[in-house]
Amino acid sequence: MPGCYDALSAAIVEKTGFTAGFISGSTLSASLLGKPDIGLLTQPEMAETARSICAATPLIPFIADAGKFPMSNSYTGGGNALNVQRTIKDLMAAGAAGCFLELIPAEEHAAKIASARDAIGDSDFFLVARTDARSTSVEHGLSEAISRANLYLEAGADAIFVAGPRSDDDLKEIGGKINGLKACTMLEGGVTPLHTPEELKAMGFHLIVYPFTSIYASARAMLDALKALKENGTTRDHLEMVTSFQEFNQLLGLESCLELEKKYSEL
Repeated sequence: MPGCYDALSAAIVEKTGFTAGFISGSTLSASLLGKPDIGLLTQPEMAETARSICAATPLIPFIADAGKFPMSNSYTGGGNALNVQRTIKDLMAAGAAGCFLELIPAEEHAAKIASARDAIGDSDFFLVARTDARSTSVEHGLSEAISRANLYLEAGADAIFVAGPRSDDDLKEIGGKINGLKACTMLEGGVTPLHTPEELKAMGFHLIVYPFTSIYASARAMLDALKALKENGTTRDHLEMVTSFQEFNQLLGLESCLELEKKYSEL
């Protein structure tokens, strides 16, 4: 699942052939606020973005990042259990197919996952519980992350994401010792080794998220194109850096919109 951060990036995910996508909180913070992922993004901002993404691309499901919203007195995990329920219900109403829920500290996990499960009820909504014990604490380490992961599955999570594995040995241990479905993120420049879907499947993973690929690519392309424009005063000799007018309109589905407009104007 590639990450996206607005309706246009979601449309590109769909049109390039992917069958699911991920709405990354970090990329949304960057695109919407121009700020790093330091807890500034709010739950309503994520829900509103999810609504526009799901409305623009109704043919494929999107899972949203529901972590690090500054609610109550908790930086992670969406505040207390009632805040978690609100987050889940808002994302469901927006059309999201599931979410990643970050839970810290461990002793609060059961009530929050249980409240999320109650909010989901019989709806088709995929709940992924995240633990950062491996990536944020030398004291806790990988064994603590695996222990928390299995506990979260017992509490009602559909799948687990252990953040920050540092080696193939870490990945194999996570894949072999966590009981249920497991998600893995592939972050260009991150601490986790990059692998193909086949390689990760062999290690025991079921879901792969590329949260930053689209926004990294967008930022690189814009930096290069605007640098050329600044230096040359024109894009005439660098048209390979941008989509054409026709390509962009095709991406947005302009032709089908004009056909519909014509159809109804003739009634």
